[in-house]
Amino acid sequence: MVKRGMFITFEGADGCGKTTQLELLAQYLTKKGKEVLTTREPGAKGLGERIRDILLNYDGEVSDRCESFLFLADRAQHIDTIVNPAVATGKIVLCDRHIDSSVAYQGYGRGLDIDQIDRLNMLATNGRRPDLTFVFDIDVETSMKRVGKEKDRMESAGVDFFNRVRNGYLQLAKQEPDRIRVLDATKSIEEIHKDVVKIIEEYCNK
Repeated sequence: MVKRGMFITFEGADGCGKTTQLELLAQYLTKKGKEVLTTREPGAKGLGERIRDILLNYDGEVSDRCESFLFLADRAQHIDTIVNPAVATGKIVLCDRHIDSSVAYQGYGRGLDIDQIDRLNMLATNGRRPDLTFVFDIDVETSMKRVGKEKDRMESAGVDFFNRVRNGYLQLAKQEPDRIRVLDATKSIEEIHKDVVKIIEEYCNK
């Protein structure tokens, strides 16, 4: 398996199982002797944790544009202080959400200009894009059942919103099939993990 650093992101609606799959892949790669760093957006260690608390728990009005800029601020800090330094030293960085979340949630979900979000993402990341992205696709009804009754501000956006988000992820995958791989998140945890490992092995052995 390749020794160079890599940046791999995990995407999908809440309840899709992406965090579980991230953790399983981290264990798998560690057993293979790889140096692995797991992280998330929003809310990576440090300043990101404070931004995450605002995004998910602030009980006042948050405008759609303000929400988008908060995610972008978190992203810039995350890329500059955590992701890039880790990849530069040969680590494999596994990240729970990244640029595609902004396009799917703020673009397709909230209706903000997608081209503008793409430009702002490029600014926030200084052009850094994930080497590989997994999208765990699941129908909205199943996703909401898995999340349960206690929902944060983002999880409470409603069925129509999450249908738009799901469609956004699928559209992104069509646009970038080499980077974005869509997996059936209704399968068992073990089956999905096998699918993830197969893709990782194929990608690294190109």
